[in-house]
Amino acid sequence: MTKEICKDVIYIGVDDPAQLLFESQYHTPDGMCYNSYVIRDEKIAVMDTSDSRTLEPWKRNLAEALDGRHPDYLIVHHLEPDHASGIAQVCALYPGMQIVCSAKAKQMMSQYFDDSTLEARILTVKEGDTLALGYHTLHFVMAPMVHWPEVMVSYDSAACALFSADGFGKFGTYGADADDWACEARRYYFNICGKYGTPVSTLLKKASALDIERILPLHGPVLEGAQLAEALRLYTIWSAYDVETEGVFVAHASIHGNTAAAAEKLVEILKAKGCPKVAVNDLCRDDLGEAIEDAFRYGRMVCMASSYDAGVFPPMYDFLHHLDIKAYQRRRVALVENGSWAPSAAKTMRPMLEGMKQVEVVEPVVTLRGRMTEADVTRLEALADAILA
Repeated sequence: MTKEICKDVIYIGVDDPAQLLFESQYHTPDGMCYNSYVIRDEKIAVMDTSDSRTLEPWKRNLAEALDGRHPDYLIVHHLEPDHASGIAQVCALYPGMQIVCSAKAKQMMSQYFDDSTLEARILTVKEGDTLALGYHTLHFVMAPMVHWPEVMVSYDSAACALFSADGFGKFGTYGADADDWACEARRYYFNICGKYGTPVSTLLKKASALDIERILPLHGPVLEGAQLAEALRLYTIWSAYDVETEGVFVAHASIHGNTAAAAEKLVEILKAKGCPKVAVNDLCRDDLGEAIEDAFRYGRMVCMASSYDAGVFPPMYDFLHHLDIKAYQRRRVALVENGSWAPSAAKTMRPMLEGMKQVEVVEPVVTLRGRMTEADVTRLEALADAILA
């Protein structure tokens, strides 16, 4: 599929509805899109390539957009294989084309391609460099660690368009849930870029100096108008690790269902006490990526887990490990453990959480012993008061 985004800017990306596990870990039931664009001016720039799974339809889209012309430049914003797998192939098709990328991308190029002739075709750019295509001029902005060290973005001053690499991306195909961008964009951000809030904030500050009417990411829809404004608002919140939604997230990992029953009761108690929003995730069955997303979305969380092998049930351990590596911070967390003879979940969860930046473990810790009792319900009431305070 090709589509004109604005004057001279053509979308040549490809949907892969069969890509149901992105990066071999994130569930994408709608598939995934790999965006690429062509700026057709006096000189032609191809903006990134595509994933290895989609190179043949991508090359057909490229040929259609070129309409018999040869490209002058291939702009490589991000060298990750889902966007750069076609570099060697497209260079073979168009021997006169130059590769434009950051110095770090040039350094990393040989890690992905055996073609020793590529290096001679590389034009490296740095912060503030420009590339004139005719009516359109590209302005290059370095964006290291959003979310790889070689990343850059480019701004087309004629189209008022920011080519944002993986920034502002989302899971799903190009048109899937386009009106509800935030849902899958949030899960994408916290799982892909969440660790790198400071570099994202730096990029947002640079972008604020530009007259941006549209953002063209490497995944998800082109953002314009009210949707663009909302995306910028949310990215400002997300990158600062601020709370997006007032409420409580309850994450539970239950072996035989007793801890899950207690979680259901706690949700009921929180709602009765006027909590504006309560989100729940069964860490044994629900998508881990959504659990990560909700942990960052809300300012308060309750972790409820069975004890296991003198520690904590592995689904909860895995969840907390993921929060740690994604730089979870500035949140309040309450703990509920279950252990029939030697409760151990809380003593495992607590140091994991306290090792994270500005994470407060809320007292009291509630200990269940198998099935939930009336006395446990009273303790859950007190815990609800503490987490809502």
